[in-house]
Amino acid sequence: MIGPGRPLFVLFGSSIVQFSYSNEGWGAILAHAYARKADIILRGYAGWNSKRALEVLDKVFPKDAAVQPSLVIVYFGGNDSTEPHPSGLGPHVPLPEYVENMKKIAMHLKGLSENTHVMFLSTPPVNEEQMPESIRKCGRTNEGCRIYSEACLKLCQEVDIKCIDLWTAIQQRDDWKTVCFTDGIHLSSEGSKLVGEEILKALAEEPSLCWRSLPTEFDEDSVSDPVGEEGKNINISNL
Repeated sequence: MIGPGRPLFVLFGSSIVQFSYSNEGWGAILAHAYARKADIILRGYAGWNSKRALEVLDKVFPKDAAVQPSLVIVYFGGNDSTEPHPSGLGPHVPLPEYVENMKKIAMHLKGLSENTHVMFLSTPPVNEEQMPESIRKCGRTNEGCRIYSEACLKLCQEVDIKCIDLWTAIQQRDDWKTVCFTDGIHLSSEGSKLVGEEILKALAEEPSLCWRSLPTEFDEDSVSDPVGEEGKNINISNL
């Protein structure tokens, strides 16, 4: 912890999270919106599934931590939804196991503190035509993503957690296949812009998390503020 305590927002997930600061990503969008208001912490692990996330959950989110996050945004599902490999290896997680894993993650995070809010992102769609051959061979399909997305949404309703339906939201754009991805799977700047808007819209419904309602750190007037045309200081803390 550096300086006064700001709320902590943790982004926890696979590559959609790990890469969320690149290509004008949605993580960067959140960091910009919450500048001087909350600290956005990235815990993204490319290639991971819900099973692997569950294995490190206590290490990433220890229940005895001195400071617990105000918000955790979670995304796992795309890798889980890939078709099973004949060897039994690989990221595929059967749907019932995926749901159970995500439920355990949800319950753990909800139990961190009474002030910890949890938000899940459902599995986004993919553009199979855009995927490189190496990715296509892994068996990632848009239909598989739909199934895991719907399972995530259903689970969140059952455990009372906010879930952003990315599979539906992204496909609301007529041109989603051509503008939302860099490789058919990972988000482009346009795709991330859409995800960021959906997250900010959801956070606006919770006063304790909305960027407009959170205090700005060190926003007091100062004689060191820029001087305007009238010869008076201009406080630019909330620009």
